[in-house]
Amino acid sequence: MTTSTRREAADDSTGGDASGGDRTRSGGAGAFRAWLLEGLQRDPGATGPHAGQPGTRHPWWQVMCLTGVDYFSTLGYQPGIAALAAGALSPIATAMLVALTLFGALPTYRAVAARSPHGMGSIAMLERLLPHWWGKLLVLVLLGFVATAFVFTITLSASDATAHLIENPFFPDVLSGQRVPITLLLIAVLGVIFLRGFSEAIGLAVVLVGVYLALNTVVVVVALREVVGHPDLLADWRGALSADHSGPLAMIGMSLLVLPKLALGLSGFETGVAVMPQIRGELDERVRGARRLLTTAALVMSVFLLASSVATSVLIPAAEFREGGRANGRALAYLAHQYLGDWFGSAYDLSTIAILWFAGASALTGLLNIVPRYLPRYGMAPDWARAVRPLVLVFTAIAFGITILFRAGVEAQGGAYATGVLALILSAAVAVTINAAQEGRKGPAIAFGVISAVLLYAAVENIRERPDGLKIALLFVVAIVVTSLISRATRSTELRATKVELDETARAIVLGVRGELRLIANEPDARDPAEYADKDRETREYHHLPEDEPMIFLEVTLGDASEFESELRVAGEERHGYRVLTVRSPAVANTIAAILFHLRDLTGKRPHVYFHWAEGNPVGALLRYLVFGGGDVPPLTREVIRKAEPDLARRPQVHVS
Repeated sequence: MTTSTRREAADDSTGGDASGGDRTRSGGAGAFRAWLLEGLQRDPGATGPHAGQPGTRHPWWQVMCLTGVDYFSTLGYQPGIAALAAGALSPIATAMLVALTLFGALPTYRAVAARSPHGMGSIAMLERLLPHWWGKLLVLVLLGFVATAFVFTITLSASDATAHLIENPFFPDVLSGQRVPITLLLIAVLGVIFLRGFSEAIGLAVVLVGVYLALNTVVVVVALREVVGHPDLLADWRGALSADHSGPLAMIGMSLLVLPKLALGLSGFETGVAVMPQIRGELDERVRGARRLLTTAALVMSVFLLASSVATSVLIPAAEFREGGRANGRALAYLAHQYLGDWFGSAYDLSTIAILWFAGASALTGLLNIVPRYLPRYGMAPDWARAVRPLVLVFTAIAFGITILFRAGVEAQGGAYATGVLALILSAAVAVTINAAQEGRKGPAIAFGVISAVLLYAAVENIRERPDGLKIALLFVVAIVVTSLISRATRSTELRATKVELDETARAIVLGVRGELRLIANEPDARDPAEYADKDRETREYHHLPEDEPMIFLEVTLGDASEFESELRVAGEERHGYRVLTVRSPAVANTIAAILFHLRDLTGKRPHVYFHWAEGNPVGALLRYLVFGGGDVPPLTREVIRKAEPDLARRPQVHVS
């Protein structure tokens, strides 16, 4: 038999459910709460704002546009950043980035798509490799880097959109110094759209990506024609290369050194697998669609990166790339205005502004898909973290803080962004390497190992060059770990059972009791006749119960204490003449409380449970409970019951001797 637990009662202690009693409250506060928590997901497999239900799934190429607003939008700033980092070497360094994309990141994430097809990415693969708390801690650390990469996608893209807007010749000069307020406005508009419920994200993404790539094609083709038509400019570029570098090997070596600074061009792969649940079809079809998505996006982006790096390096003076220059953060926009006129350039600016702004939608979708899958399931976030709107408010507030801190500077945010991106891709490469080794596929394991080594070099070199990026990423990591552990502690007295299921024997034992329903909480040891006889005798003696009073033993065996929620499957048996209910779960006290509520609802009786006092330091007992799920069980059981059931007359009774 399967029944739901008293989840509604537990929600009273954790923030409530928008579908519960809040809707009956009078006044604006109750209505606001119901709106804020609307769509709160109880299913741990839910995937955020666009849950990918069959009616809302889309062809892979349309979903590619949603992740493409992040990936393709890097054309807005990537050529300028490459020119600043590598100078005349920009095309060679970009070629190496393309090689890393096609032969490193792409095969890695194609493997991730096959082994983590539900949108949880490489994090889910690594979570399975480490048991218990070590796996949870690894996930928290990786979520810190996910937050770094995705939040800086929002802020950096919005900042670059502002740069394109301010540098447009038709933009009012009076607003040219308002970079931060304009960026904050763009982020706020994005947040408001998600608060309203953005069901048309993919449709808009298709339009934005289509227009943006078409305009970029025009700009790049015209720019390359200028390069071919002015061999003197090409000769000047070659001369600059020869003057600064002794030969091809020196050029390649220097390009390798600056490669980590170009890591922003790898953006989009993690969101590419995060949006997999939105691809139409069954699981196998979604995997194939995701692989097509990743491959097509990588090929398209590689062509544009190579072509744009050549055009911008040859046609734009080096001084224009620097801070204050007209090509700073907007190299292709500079070419659009220079060779196609201000009207076409303004159309290009508008398209770039739109896709850069909407790149935040891709990142925000990724955050809203990933966070509810992990932190609430671990008990490391409030229950409202399963809902979209509260998370939108939280991430928007964080993006505001980052924008103000960095004064909406594109280059200033590049270090943290690159650190987050490289950490995610490196973790994915390590995950598929270990997976291939475990499956005995020696060739792929070696290949992915080499990819991991290259990505490790890029990550370490990026950190060495821009240590501020690692510091910011670690701040995100520390913030997530600390707040998660605090949340886990504060939520420790919830029921934590998603449902309780009794097998036929257990059901017969419970329903066969005449009179009061009395249970002895027994910590199983030898499980021999003496253990049960002694516990039965002591309980009757201490609580003055007659010999003929029916008693049931309840035994909880600890499983993985790092898990927070669980389904309880209670088995019944006759052992040495005693009736015993057994269950395995992550936490003893919460499990006993959930079973008592279930038995009350099943039988209509208020159950009684009997404990012996635990001995030892109470502080140590509390820590054992938080970490290992055991500890001083009697008072904790009583506290869980008290918080879950406000009506004294309906609470199961806890007796301690």
